[in-house]
Amino acid sequence: MKVFLRNAAGLLLLGPLLFASCKKEDDFNTLSGEVPTSDFTVELNTSQFPIVATFTSTTPNAFLYQWNFGDSPELGRGEKVTHTYKVAGAVTVRLTTAGAGGTGTTAAKEINIPSACPNAAYAVLTACAGSGATTWTLSTQPRAIVRLAANGTELSASAAPLPACQADDQFSFASTFSYSYDAGPGTYANGACGPARTANSDFIYRPNGALGQIVLQGKGSFIGLPDSVVNKTYDILEATPTRLRLQGTHPDGTKTITTYMPQLSQLDRAKQLLTGGSSRTWVLDNTKAATIVVGPSDADPTGYYAGGALGSLPPCQADDEYTFTTANVFTYDAKGQTFVAGNPGSCQAPQSGTSSFTFTAASGAGIAQIELTPPAFIGITDHANNKYRILEINDQTMLLRVGPPTGGVVHTMKLRVK
Repeated sequence: MKVFLRNAAGLLLLGPLLFASCKKEDDFNTLSGEVPTSDFTVELNTSQFPIVATFTSTTPNAFLYQWNFGDSPELGRGEKVTHTYKVAGAVTVRLTTAGAGGTGTTAAKEINIPSACPNAAYAVLTACAGSGATTWTLSTQPRAIVRLAANGTELSASAAPLPACQADDQFSFASTFSYSYDAGPGTYANGACGPARTANSDFIYRPNGALGQIVLQGKGSFIGLPDSVVNKTYDILEATPTRLRLQGTHPDGTKTITTYMPQLSQLDRAKQLLTGGSSRTWVLDNTKAATIVVGPSDADPTGYYAGGALGSLPPCQADDEYTFTTANVFTYDAKGQTFVAGNPGSCQAPQSGTSSFTFTAASGAGIAQIELTPPAFIGITDHANNKYRILEINDQTMLLRVGPPTGGVVHTMKLRVK
């Protein structure tokens, strides 16, 4: 009968009053021994995040243990247990025990779970001070991916732009230690675009070295490139609000350094591409036919002039340079002469100069809008207004339109990075 009662003690952890309601029927039905006085110790592993806590019961005369970790409905069993805390702050942990003498007291202790956010690199990685999650994409600049030999000698570096199926990849880190990868239509692997892969995972942050490490825990997970990285561990080489650099070491000792930028809004990304993140110079793309077309409206952009043949721009117009900076400064360099529109147009004295510009959402069709301070202009001198709408833009080319969407004249121009 005592064996039966010992087994029943486990139920008492869920309903401690049951023992109190038991009535003595005979000596064989009586639990014998001392009622446990619950107590425990806690040890926090602060060498990595999220924090893993180890709880050890120091309760004498107990053989059943129930732990309430204070942050979830999950319960623990056993004399020694571990629990992972993904959220920092104070939590109250409770231990209830049972022994031969019945259900013991419940011990409660408040413990403080440290935060990873004081680590500057982690704070940037996950936007601790803001939304608590940040999405990164591979940099649009050359050398976004650099491969090194085991001795540090550079083996190769990527050019810009990256393949489209790689450039659109998104890598997201949350302060709850979850990582997700959005491949878009496909994943770039083994030198070609292939089926989209899934690489979602929990991750560990280790504050090792100067900036720390990211360790992915999910099967098949990766950051940046789907190649093998030792223990799925990535060293953080740089972490600022505008730039993240990670290094992965491969089983053969070679290394890959990948550079990321934060995922921007469509408007912010357009400005990033326009300015190259600092300063970028554009020219009319005379390598394309119909470099400039003219029409009465957005609905009919070529109604007045469908454009000339490839290479048909006058040399004094084709060599003009238009530079934009992140400080909203626009510079026009005529390179000797400016082509002034007319019937016919002609090359005249240079109108080079510098002015400010504003960058906003487009007033009409377009991704964004550049508004220049008169008398500045882009491409053509007979512009209808000073509002240039970016219809399309990537790291190398831009389609620009000046003029009101309706009821006027619109010039649409093809430009490329110098």
